[in-house]
Amino acid sequence: MAKILMKGNEAIAEAALRAGATNYFCYPITPQTEVAEYLAKRMPDYGGVFLQAESEVAVGNMLFGAASTGKRVFTSSSSPGISLMQEALSYMAGAHLPCVIINIMRGGPGLGGILPAQSDYFQATKGGGHGDYRILVLAPSNLQEAVDLTMLAFHLADKYRNPAMIIGDGMIGQMMEPVEFPEKYVEEELPVKTWAATGASGRKPLIIKSLFLDPNALEHNNILLKEKYDQMAKEEVRFELYKTGPKNRILLVSYGTMARICQTAIDALEAEGISVGLFRPISVYPFPHSQLREEISRPNVESVLTIEMSMGQMLEDVERAVAERKPLAFFGRTGGIVPSPEEVIEQIRKLLDAQPAPRKAKKA
Repeated sequence: MAKILMKGNEAIAEAALRAGATNYFCYPITPQTEVAEYLAKRMPDYGGVFLQAESEVAVGNMLFGAASTGKRVFTSSSSPGISLMQEALSYMAGAHLPCVIINIMRGGPGLGGILPAQSDYFQATKGGGHGDYRILVLAPSNLQEAVDLTMLAFHLADKYRNPAMIIGDGMIGQMMEPVEFPEKYVEEELPVKTWAATGASGRKPLIIKSLFLDPNALEHNNILLKEKYDQMAKEEVRFELYKTGPKNRILLVSYGTMARICQTAIDALEAEGISVGLFRPISVYPFPHSQLREEISRPNVESVLTIEMSMGQMLEDVERAVAERKPLAFFGRTGGIVPSPEEVIEQIRKLLDAQPAPRKAKKA
């Protein structure tokens, strides 16, 4: 497989096409508009449907309609655009419909700004719309991973009949890196979509809905959804460890491109003989709580430092895992300001200075 130098938004768009996406609905918003620009040219080559809607609200309802026919459908947007789709996403989750949403995050709240941020974590992982529902959320830290996870997201959306989201900050969308695509996309076989509304010739008509006026029927639907989310938590947790080991006194927790900046800081400190490890969640819903808990429980880990491009949203999931087992600190920048490796190193040094040096074993 040859590597191709691509911008992040375009690489994500190409990955969606190669994963079998047939319907793309969108409304332009910075910093992800290149996804739409790219697909406007490429969708016809794949026999797919490209449609720019009049608003993000309309996009959400188009997703619902097209997903009901069993097609692989998706959209891309950024922060406030995703907010406008939340009602439809709740409807789709309630109706057990698969779709993929790409969120290239910008600063907020409100219209905020167009620079990178990670301030949509709550919106993505806690079910930003109404009702008892969740969506599966994957967070790439480089463009190759963005390609791979985008293709995976379509498979998981169909597997669970549930919306799945890719969250990447503006840097993921705008940076350029070499990526490679499989010559032929191969995935695990999925059940036939007997639930899809494809015409009622030879069978009873299907009704795809999220409206249940009988409270017992609505409760039953919520129980089915909960069982699905529990299955996700068992089968779809993903994370990466970077330079963790028996010498780490501090464990960093970070995700997305912020985790790459942390890796740079870790490498710089390693050159000075200072060992720091990184725990990087890849699935932020389901979050790898038990795996993080196991890592921070190692006796050499004296404290945990969470670093985000927000005011501390993933921090709540980290707090649940740490549960006062070890001291937990936080550092974040927001509004489009990206923490530098030097700032991360400064925070690590502050923690090290606040801790007593490890005792040396006495010679017999």
